[in-house]
This record gives sequence, C-alpha cells and structure tokens, in this order.
Amino acid sequence: MVTAMPEPGLQQSLSQTQTLAPQMRQSLEILQANTLELSQIISQAMEINPVLEDVTEVQSLDEITQPEQTDSDNFDDWQNSYDDDLRELSIIEKRNNSLNQAANETRDHFYNSIVAPLTLQEHLLEQLRESGLTHKQQNDARIVIGNLTEHGYLDASLEDLSVTLKIPLPRLDDALATIQSLDPPGVGAHDLRECLLLQLDHLGLGNSLEAELVDQHLDNIARNQFPVIAKQINLSLERISQAVEHIRSLDPTPGSSFTHSGNPYIQPDVEITSTEDGEFTAKLTGSYLPRIRINDHYKDLLSQTANDRKTRNYLRDHIRDGRAIIRAVDQRQETILAIAREIISKQQPFLQKGTRHLKPMTMNDIADIIGVHPTTVSRAVAGKYILTPHGLMEMRKFFATGYQTQTGTDISNEAVREALQQLISAEDPHRPLSDSKLEKLLKEQGIKVARRTVAKYREQLNIPPSHLRKKF
Repeated sequence: MVTAMPEPGLQQSLSQTQTLAPQMRQSLEILQANTLELSQIISQAMEINPVLEDVTEVQSLDEITQPEQTDSDNFDDWQNSYDDDLRELSIIEKRNNSLNQAANETRDHFYNSIVAPLTLQEHLLEQLRESGLTHKQQNDARIVIGNLTEHGYLDASLEDLSVTLKIPLPRLDDALATIQSLDPPGVGAHDLRECLLLQLDHLGLGNSLEAELVDQHLDNIARNQFPVIAKQINLSLERISQAVEHIRSLDPTPGSSFTHSGNPYIQPDVEITSTEDGEFTAKLTGSYLPRIRINDHYKDLLSQTANDRKTRNYLRDHIRDGRAIIRAVDQRQETILAIAREIISKQQPFLQKGTRHLKPMTMNDIADIIGVHPTTVSRAVAGKYILTPHGLMEMRKFFATGYQTQTGTDISNEAVREALQQLISAEDPHRPLSDSKLEKLLKEQGIKVARRTVAKYREQLNIPPSHLRKKF
C-alpha cells in the first residue's frame, strides 16, 4: 500500500507563551544584583543613556561653577547655545541610527551577564523558566530551590516545609524530583549517598556496580576497605578498585562550582547597628552608588521638539528607559530595606545573643508582611549580605525552617549547626563524638534532632565522621 506524501503548505496556529518585557527583565536583574553589581549596572546605564546624570556630580559641579543670570543682554548667546545643542542632538541621533543594532546587542549582552557570577539558585531558576511546567509547579520548585545549600543539598525536610507552608507533600515530592532532574547532576539530594546515585543515574549507570557500591558500601569506601567489599560481593579487588575510582570522579558537592571565592572581599548590602538605647536599626550600604536622575536639559528639549518627530522619539524613548531604571533601583532599595527591618523585628534574640538564638523564618512570612510575592523576597536576598552585630551573614541564612526545643523555643537550622559545631570543636580528639553521642548531647541542650539529621548537618559543615576525626 502506497501512502501519498502530504502536500507542502503553510499552517497557522495560535498559542500562548509568557515572555518578560525588557523593562521587567531589567527590573529583576537590578533586584537580584548586590551592591557592587548595582554600581556597575548604574554606571553602564549612564554610558548607554545620555539623558541620565549623576546627581552627586551635578551638585559638585554647581558648587564650582555658579550659573550666570540670564537677561536680555545675553539672550542671543543663550539662543545660539540652544541651537548648538539641537544640532549636537541631531548628530547624536544620526550616529545612533548607525550604531543602534550594535548598541542593542551590547546592552542585551550586558543585561544577560551583569549579575555575575551566576549562583546555583539562579542557574536552576533559569532552567525552571524553560521547563514548560505550570505556574503552580514552578512555584513549588522555587520553594525547594530556596532551601538548597550552597553545595546543592536540600537543607530542609519536605515534611516540615509541607506543614509550614501548607503545601501537600506529594506536590513538594514532585517539585524535588524536578529539581533533581536539572543541571548540575546530583543537585537536590538529601545526603552524599543520594547525590552520587543521582549522578550515576544521570550517566546511565543506575543499575551498575558503582551504584551498588554507593548504595550498600559507601562507609567501607570511605575507610578504603576494598578487600571487605570484594569479599562481601564476591568480585576481584581490581574490579572494585576500578569502580571506586569512577565513583571518586563524581562531584560530592554539585553546587560548589557556583560558589565563587575569587574575590575575598564581600560588600554588605545592609548594615544592622545598635542605637544608644539598645534598639536596632537597618540602613542600606553603598553610599558611593551614583544617584541618578533625568537631566532637566533633555526634558526641556522634549517639550520643544514637537515638530521634529525623530528627535522627539529619540528623547522620549531614552527618558522612558531612564525612568524605568530609576524606578527599579528605588524599588530594589525599598524591598531590601523592608526585609532587613522585618529581620530586626523577628530576630531580636539573635541580634542580642548570637547565632544560637536564630529563629525559623520563611520567605512567605516576610512576603505577606511587606506586601510582595515570596519570589520577590527570594530574588531580593539572593547573593546579598547583611552586616550584623555578630558578623557578616548571607541574608538567605535568615530564611530557614527549624526545630522547637523542649522548652518551647523555636530555633533555626543554622542555630542547630552552630550548636553542633561547638560540640565537635570542644571534643577530645582522641575520643571524638559519634553522631549518636552528638544527638544525645544536643538533646540535653533541649534540641531534639534525629541522628541522620546530625549526620547531614555535620556533612554540611564539612566535618568528617568520628572515626576519621580520631587522633592516635
């Protein structure tokens, strides 16, 4: 039976896609930028857009050169100067036509790369936006992403998140599965074992010897007890060694490639200080940031170019773009400052006594209070640091689930890690504390956590297990 080939032709289809307008995209990048990056964004904007000016520079110039009084004697000079300005603007406009495409490409490249280096969260969010998931599914996945550590591990229990955020657990399970399917392989794991298994599955080795060794013999691999493994699974020592070598080529911290430490200097975006009467206040840093505005001269020209359509459109577009940047910067500053003030309101014990007294706090809590979406809070705190009376901290560390002590006090995951770190720092190096012993000691302090949670937090602190800490 011969099937006829379909005739070539044109077909029309109607579909809905969601894209970000350039101004919205720019606003999000400004919101995510830290103080140093924001300075670069503003400086680049002033280079691209001639109608923007630095208020500080203008004020300094005014102090040096005071304008002369305009009267009938110098009116002709002013008119000649004005005509020169119009001719100069015409030249700029003509030059802009020839360079318009190159300028747009430069600007697009700048806005695509300015928030650098890319964080793990931003890398995952970019993939999420292209995933084709529903709005609700993407929101669930964003919650999971917001609870990943810098190494790419899940920092919170899905059960706790489900209860706290009132989201059905199956939805969060699906969201985690989505995150674990993204790049880098191994991200979203609960522990090292799961992280390595995810990477092996990504390589098509989910049923391999390597996967069996990771799943069943990871502790023996850590102790280099290859003969024990070979005897247990009845394979040659050479075959075990080859498999282990492959396992050790995997990345135990898949998010670490997004943790850039090339610049040791970190500029805080917010500073919390104590007043004389013991109150805490928040203020934005970055007093050196350019204070931009629309140059009055160009606004005057806009009102006087009604008969010159090209010049008017040129001015109008640049003034509109300039105002959008100014508005986005103002909104960023207001949002970050509002978040910092709520941190002060909710974290008084921490500010007074230190990390051990951090309380659990979610982005949803803050978003409801300041009247924004939780994703706005997530973007606002991404990559930002806050200088507190107890040192420099990532703003994101204030947002975490936690535990309730036996006295009824809520403490955050960060506070539990701090307590764990102190116990291990004070241990006898000849008799290091096991995870079970650490669990009991934490319980004596009123912090009830499971042994596997102790192990997870210990790994997050890059502390090896007790048998590898022991000194002979």
